[in-house]
Amino acid sequence: MRRTYLGEFEEVVLIMVAILDGEGYGVTVSQALEEHTGRIVTFGTVHNTLIRLEEKGFVKSELGGATAERGGRRKRLFRVTALGSRALQEIQQLRHELWQMVPPHTLRLSGL
Repeated sequence: MRRTYLGEFEEVVLIMVAILDGEGYGVTVSQALEEHTGRIVTFGTVHNTLIRLEEKGFVKSELGGATAERGGRRKRLFRVTALGSRALQEIQQLRHELWQMVPPHTLRLSGL
């Protein structure tokens, strides 16, 4: 089976889209990243990553309804595709397998 390779930031953005379950758009993904990771990200970086993930087939987007708070503009809402879900499952499995191979003494802090 062919492995799916995503950059670390792409992976985190894809996970946030999954968490937001169809309600994720550039601003909410950015806010969720900052809230849950403490990582300060720009809207542009998140937006470009979402577009790249869509081009790769990991997410799909659709326009939501227009809102007054956005001056009548519509939000582009993102949802994880079947390919994106499979990629997340593969990544989770790979990370689990790798963590299981780390000898416990490797992670102990010395001097404590």
